[in-house]
Amino acid sequence: MIEALAEFHFIRTAYLLFLIPIAGLLWLLRPKRSGKTNVPSGIAPHLAKALMLGADDKRRYYPIDVAMIAAALIAIAAAGPTWSRNPNPLLADTAPLVIALKVTDSMEDTDLAPSRLERAKYKITDIINARAGARTALVAYAGSPHRVAPLTEDANILRPLLEGLNPAVMPSPGDSAAGALTLAQSILDDSETPGAVLFLLDDLDPSQIQEFENASSKVFFLTMLPNKQEIVQLNSLRNASVVAFSNDDQDITRLLRQIQTNYVDALDDDDRLDWQDRGWVLAWPAAFLSLLWFRRGWVIRWAFLGLFLIKPASPAKAEGWQDWFLTPDQLGQIAMNQKRFSDAAELFEDPYHEGYAWLMVGQYPEAAAIFAELNTPEAAFAEGMARVRNREYRPAIKAFETALERHPNWPEAKHNLEVAIAILDYVETTREQSDTGEEAGIGADDTVFDNEAGRGENTTIQAQTEGTKPLPADQWISAIDTDMQDFLRNRFLLENQEKEQ
Repeated sequence: MIEALAEFHFIRTAYLLFLIPIAGLLWLLRPKRSGKTNVPSGIAPHLAKALMLGADDKRRYYPIDVAMIAAALIAIAAAGPTWSRNPNPLLADTAPLVIALKVTDSMEDTDLAPSRLERAKYKITDIINARAGARTALVAYAGSPHRVAPLTEDANILRPLLEGLNPAVMPSPGDSAAGALTLAQSILDDSETPGAVLFLLDDLDPSQIQEFENASSKVFFLTMLPNKQEIVQLNSLRNASVVAFSNDDQDITRLLRQIQTNYVDALDDDDRLDWQDRGWVLAWPAAFLSLLWFRRGWVIRWAFLGLFLIKPASPAKAEGWQDWFLTPDQLGQIAMNQKRFSDAAELFEDPYHEGYAWLMVGQYPEAAAIFAELNTPEAAFAEGMARVRNREYRPAIKAFETALERHPNWPEAKHNLEVAIAILDYVETTREQSDTGEEAGIGADDTVFDNEAGRGENTTIQAQTEGTKPLPADQWISAIDTDMQDFLRNRFLLENQEKEQ
């Protein structure tokens, strides 16, 4: 909350000037309290008292008060109050997360049935499922840290690797939590968006604390201990958040909420992102106050004129009362949230968001044309995505190259550029291999030697099936687990050997 107040400001401060005439109208039109009652002369005091319906000086609220409060709310809403930034819609809208799992003999303790390690795997699976579409990486550590999986959105990659982890696959015993943190931060350094590190552990060697004190990324801990036991070493860490294990989903919910909050706070430091217009929040109380105008004796006809004057000057693109209180970009964002992408594209005035809406609709040429007019690296990146989806691979390659010129070492742009080049190479190679020579004017009597290298040949290998029987389900799963454990053990040993050399 304190961070939000520190970032609070207005996007369009000029609209706050409307508060001056609103205050002036309130001062001029609000009835003044005279403290006197206008009793006609010649009427007995007891008869005059019976005839009076109420003295004006006892009234506290007038219709003008409600009208001006509503007008002030609309003026403030039009000024665009904000305290957070909009995430890039073409990138992940959630924080990249590196999960570091302690894989030691102590994690095999059964005080959390079936074991601490297995319960930790269940928790990681729940986190992956809850973060569907978000990028997650996995690191395992004991005496040495090892990257199990890079940042990926595909949960199917993480699950089998996670299941193959146990103390037997780790090359050496010990507690290299500091090394795991360094490895996790190196993974996040390659990401465009700010991320976090989550440790699942049952203890922490005090000698590792110093590295966590100097961590550049936000670190979260999920303690795998029964009865909400604490790890004392973690209490002194400043840049860390500790959540105790729970038998239900409360720990996961709390962790994900904190991770997302940390991500939103980190976005505020990115000057390339637009500020999120929060003026729509004030539209609701203004709409509620406007209902009071229709009370008997409270109708203020000229108040509608004030609304027309205060309403931001922009072409009306929506129907209904919302167009009175919300800007076109706010209405477009509402349509985007409701997945009405065609309506959003028509409503948005901001070209970047309009192009993204056309991209979501599938109108790729329109989206690419809009992005091509903008001079930001994000626009070039978005143009490349639109071109790829429209199968315009050469223009897409050029767009991604432009994005890298404007923003060097952008990992997502580099990746997409490599993908676009690979697709173009595949398409052209396939075309060459399928060309029969008819378009080149080769006649029936000509001898042509094509595909000498055997590229594109269809080769079918028939597997031997005689004398083989399918494995039962339990044996098949056991075989997969064994293979994955062997794979991880050999890979970790090889990594340690390379480090020693």
